[in-house]
Amino acid sequence: MSAKISLTLYEEMLLLALDDRKGTTGMSAWHTTAMGGVILAELVLMGKLHIGTDKKKMVDAEPGAQVDDPLLSECLRLVQDAKRRKRGSEWVAKFAGLKDLRNRAARGLVSKGVLNESNDKVLGIFTRTIFPTRDGGPEQALVARLTDAVMGDSDRIDPRTMVVVAVANATALLEKAIPKKDLKGRKARLKQLSEGQLAAGATGEALQAVQAAQAAVAAALIATTVATSAATS
Repeated sequence: MSAKISLTLYEEMLLLALDDRKGTTGMSAWHTTAMGGVILAELVLMGKLHIGTDKKKMVDAEPGAQVDDPLLSECLRLVQDAKRRKRGSEWVAKFAGLKDLRNRAARGLVSKGVLNESNDKVLGIFTRTIFPTRDGGPEQALVARLTDAVMGDSDRIDPRTMVVVAVANATALLEKAIPKKDLKGRKARLKQLSEGQLAAGATGEALQAVQAAQAAVAAALIATTVATSAATS
């Protein structure tokens, strides 16, 4: 029953990042970059955003497009209201920087019965909000789907799964689902998935979503690393 709960791609990415028992994502902020990447991809898959086919790969919004999900809707409006066109990597960084992104996404999973929300204290002083797992079914279904895609040999993988594989692999979250030692032997398969080569019934938009998410996340990570290095040097 729980495995049939409908999740957005950013909710799936957050489930990979969260520690099931502790309800935290640890010190790394890569999960927010990953969430930004799959938000871009999901809006492309929905036909709400389009990515140029030239070298610049600029992102445009479908005129008058709307979505029901609050976070996706907010990101779509950012593109629609932008004063200038931007590349996918810029939008990934923008989406990843949404205020309180992790907690807002987690609370959506709380409303779906997947997570619990509570507070604890760090060092007995600082209060933080945590989101331990309430229903592990959806994450187990996600892990099974990713494992089948990466460790199997099917040449027809749905684009949504490929997006999660590509982005999770780029942000070191895939090893939360599949042991790192197993991933090392699947580099060729991961390359195929990250490039969208195995999309079942692939359309141009589906291939764009997979490729753009992977490329945009990689570019956003490089930019973040450079900025961090500059700030600490």
